[in-house]
Amino acid sequence: MNEPSKGSAKTIKLAERRVFSQSFKPLYQEGMGLVEQAAEYLDGKGRAEAKKLSRLAATLYAAESMRLTTRLMQVASWLLLQRAANSGEMTRDQVASEKSKVRLDTASAHDEAVGWGELPKDFLDLVTRSLRLQALVRRMDEEIYGGAFAGTPVTGRRANPVSDQITLLNTAFARG
Repeated sequence: MNEPSKGSAKTIKLAERRVFSQSFKPLYQEGMGLVEQAAEYLDGKGRAEAKKLSRLAATLYAAESMRLTTRLMQVASWLLLQRAANSGEMTRDQVASEKSKVRLDTASAHDEAVGWGELPKDFLDLVTRSLRLQALVRRMDEEIYGGAFAGTPVTGRRANPVSDQITLLNTAFARG
């Protein structure tokens, strides 16, 4: 009985094919576009809308906007790493090593949280879209790299998430 193994050459990983081809560009543009939209909203219209919220909803808005920002920065980091591999700036092994610093598990309070119904519609749309994108990227990461998703805590503690993020971005843009 010859059963194809999981790593068989006959197995086609659609996510891998998508990430390491020209069809990655729309996903990359969607992710980076969402980062831009969220930044514009949070710095502009969102700031004004947040001032109109009740104290409870404003607290939820502040917490959820931090989650949104974190989620989008992690997804953007993953996308940048894949783009670097796709363009030949990094090897797949380098990407696999660096992506261990990326977390694709930023949750959301969702609609069960008290005050959720008061949050601005545009903000909730950004949260929903970011969660959808994170779930897609997470599934692709699992298919491409196998095992648990990126960012699964390994034994030991993370020294500084901000520093890890800066190092990751520097590596993705490093030329040399």
